[in-house]
Amino acid sequence: MERWFEKRRVNKVLEIAYRQMAVALDTVNDLEKALAAAVGGDKKSAETIISRLFKAEEEVDDLRRTVFEELTKGKLPPRDREDIMNLVKNLDKTADHVKDSARNVLVLLEAEVPREVWDAFHDMASGIVNTAAVLRESLKSLGEDNARARAMSERVEEEENKVDRKYLTIKSLLLEHGRDLNPATLIILKDLLDSMEEATDRCADTGDYIRVLTVSFK
Repeated sequence: MERWFEKRRVNKVLEIAYRQMAVALDTVNDLEKALAAAVGGDKKSAETIISRLFKAEEEVDDLRRTVFEELTKGKLPPRDREDIMNLVKNLDKTADHVKDSARNVLVLLEAEVPREVWDAFHDMASGIVNTAAVLRESLKSLGEDNARARAMSERVEEEENKVDRKYLTIKSLLLEHGRDLNPATLIILKDLLDSMEEATDRCADTGDYIRVLTVSFK
């Protein structure tokens, strides 16, 4: 009976974590949409989307706290509890870095940024959307179809590698346009680039914890 209750507790925690992932994915999608608006010169739409993103990030924080509260109520093995906590923390960090990225976009809307540079950042954001979408499918399968969860988590790493290549492309692009850009604008663009890379890295880290949990939940 105790094991049955613990299984229900784990399922409830994973349901909340999946909801957290869904909202975190919303922030990633909104970042991509904000950059698409920036590419099109639609400042007002970009600002509206970013405002929505900020609210979604707050919900991710709330869901993280809810998961932690649920974990204190059960008697999960310490290692499993720690792995779930780290998974949830990484989801939270993903949303944090997306929020940082959005803040940079908000500032850059007032700056002179070449269309080619905006296009490259939008392309990178699309790659992050793909990475987060695969991660979402991996988490959705965790505890129900662990083989699929593991396979999808490995695909997260593949998607991350694609984003890494886009990261290097943008670095070269910033070097190419460096002389023509306002120094302050260049710094913020580099900040945006790093925040977006961090968001992708946190997705990959979350995938690593999913792989660990597929072994624990056998």
